[in-house]
Amino acid sequence: MEDAKRYGESTTELPSHVDASLYFIGRIRTPWRERTECPRQGDRVNGPECRIEVDPRWRDALLGIEAHKELQILYWMDQSRRDLVRQIGRGRSDATGTFALRSPARPNPIASAIVTVLRVEDVTLVVKGLDCLDSTPLLDIKPNYAV
Repeated sequence: MEDAKRYGESTTELPSHVDASLYFIGRIRTPWRERTECPRQGDRVNGPECRIEVDPRWRDALLGIEAHKELQILYWMDQSRRDLVRQIGRGRSDATGTFALRSPARPNPIASAIVTVLRVEDVTLVVKGLDCLDSTPLLDIKPNYAV
């Protein structure tokens, strides 16, 4: 999705090839349809319930997941632009380098969130703490051992 650049932002030319391939292992279901609706960072206590729908082929990979109260979710921000190198972050007035921001616009739009697990329903995880658009592709799920 190509958004207009704001004054002070700059872009770069993207590489002509890709270096890796990924498997989307599911989809994330949230109440947000537009980027402007997404919270700045997910709220693991008061945020809305969201659903992480894992493709049934990965069912066995979920074995034991219910033992973890928190998970790290990696997802692909598929609607983000990838060419911004300087951006005006939300609530900021000056340009900042992409790698100094948590903006979804980045060369590889991989995002990470720590979520609270509410329950597991077959191949669906019901969680709080996400901040992405509805139908965002899921890359990976990892236990959060920091708790």
